[in-house]
Amino acid sequence: MPKFSISAAGSRPCTLVVCRGCCCGDASKNPGTDHARQLERLRTAAAESGGRLAVRTTDCLGPCGQANVIVVQPSARARQRGARATWLGWILDDDATDDILTWAEQGGPGLADPPATLALQMIPPPSEARKRAR
Repeated sequence: MPKFSISAAGSRPCTLVVCRGCCCGDASKNPGTDHARQLERLRTAAAESGGRLAVRTTDCLGPCGQANVIVVQPSARARQRGARATWLGWILDDDATDDILTWAEQGGPGLADPPATLALQMIPPPSEARKRAR
């Protein structure tokens, strides 16, 4: 897995956290998606970004009904400006993957506006969803 660089300012890059738990990445749940290719595309983009983008995988993030889930974490610089992570669901095709990569390469949350198509795929983090259900 590519490592991200830390600049002299100690800045972490925009990071894509890719769920690969019980449902995300599961060919039986979403058989029309090449899950391995999707992850490889994200990792390749990170490797070619010169440290401006990082990718990591994690076990189940929670909103399984919205698989595949990817969390776009802002860079340290964007976080200092108040940016917060953006949760995206139903990332199942090349177009959605392309949109995420374009946004992340432009700086991600707090530094660039997401493509309009991604706005339709934004989901609340599980903790916020539980609060709304109360």
